[in-house]
Amino acid sequence: MNAKKKSPAAAGKGPAATPTDLAPEIAPGQSIELLKALHILTRDGKLNQDSRRKLKQVYHLFQFIEKLLTELPAHEGGLTLADHGAGKSYLGFIIYDLFFKALGQGRIYGIETRAELVQKSQELAAHLGFERMEFLNISVAESAESKRLPARIDVVTALHACDTATDDAIAFGLRKNAQAMVLVPCCQAEVAACLRQGKALQLARTPLAELWRHPLHTREMGSQVTNVLRCLYLEASGYQVTVTELVGWEHSMKNELIIARYTGQKKRSAAERLTALLDELGLRSLLATRFPLPSLPAALPA
Repeated sequence: MNAKKKSPAAAGKGPAATPTDLAPEIAPGQSIELLKALHILTRDGKLNQDSRRKLKQVYHLFQFIEKLLTELPAHEGGLTLADHGAGKSYLGFIIYDLFFKALGQGRIYGIETRAELVQKSQELAAHLGFERMEFLNISVAESAESKRLPARIDVVTALHACDTATDDAIAFGLRKNAQAMVLVPCCQAEVAACLRQGKALQLARTPLAELWRHPLHTREMGSQVTNVLRCLYLEASGYQVTVTELVGWEHSMKNELIIARYTGQKKRSAAERLTALLDELGLRSLLATRFPLPSLPAALPA
């Protein structure tokens, strides 16, 4: 692995430092024109409370992503990053501005289903001269088959990709041999629906079903179980997984941050526990749809 790279902003290669009359939360080297175009800053460089919260989330997530990018080995053409459920592409634009712009190589792909947001992002990237940003008007699930994306993507991000879009982002990352994935799940509903459907049978079978007997508990249990299953699936697929908070709970209830780094060690114990958990909760059908486990040779570590 190559020596760690300093980020362009940290190395002093980015744009001029933020003027002192602007909000102190703005990162040094950040393009003020970009923040105004994204409506994070007002015309006079001020932040309202909602923009301050949004900027804090994106900057905090950028710190994790920047660390991963600096640790990855360089290769021909530069690093690639795919941002799923990009929305207005706040995250992609800020990563490009603070990291990719000064490198002179590498590319960011924003994947979003709303055509009007894709068009606006394309126009903004052209206006700012962010030539190595590309935006695709397709779903996360469709992106794995798109010819507009390269065979290899180094880093996959999904900030608040709703329900199964996070699972699609994981599947995309596995297909593209991603070296890292950074996921902030949102609105997990599929597992909760499965738990609700089999509730009567499970209540008769195991006292554990009391954990999701009431509708509110079903929703919360479904959300928790979904992310636990995702982590086990990533570990079984060769990733080291860290789970932490994105920001304080006072800023967002969708706060769980999953960081996965590829090691190549597919953990047999994770695959076994994933299967056992699905069986215990009556969710075995998800093995075929959401968590197709890789084959695990007997020699692999537990």
